[in-house]
Amino acid sequence: MFIFVRPRIWFLAVALFCVSVLAYALYVQHVEFLDPCPLCVLQRVAFVWIGVFALMAAIHGPGPTGRAFYGALVMLGAAAGAVIAGRHVWLQGLPPDQVPDCGMGLNYMLDTMPFAEVMAQVFYGSGECATIDWTFMGLSMPSWTLICYIGLGVITLGVVVRARKMV
Repeated sequence: MFIFVRPRIWFLAVALFCVSVLAYALYVQHVEFLDPCPLCVLQRVAFVWIGVFALMAAIHGPGPTGRAFYGALVMLGAAAGAVIAGRHVWLQGLPPDQVPDCGMGLNYMLDTMPFAEVMAQVFYGSGECATIDWTFMGLSMPSWTLICYIGLGVITLGVVVRARKMV
């Protein structure tokens, strides 16, 4: 299992995985013309967070305390991503009559509203977030990202804890 991988190799694999996920998201957006909803954009931010700190850990190759620090940052990003993706999956599962109305676009909200209010509006969700435009093996993209966030968080925890016990 992955928890038997060296932490530095694991963090590099996580960074490469995040780059791959983000590259695919950009492909779907720019080649298949599937525009991301506000919750999709926030999920991308979580993958960027995870990827940046995983890459920093892979380059740095820290000792036990540093691995725990980087691991905590990766797990924080994974937890935030899981919350966002979970909310997105929940919105997609709502009956059509309970789906919130489509609101303003994210760029417009960021230009005209305070950041805290934008975040509240984004987490409330909109009709565009409830639309399922893409599936693979019967699961929507937010469902797959939820699985990825949970997997990245749990395995990172296992790798960091196991490495700490080996010292």
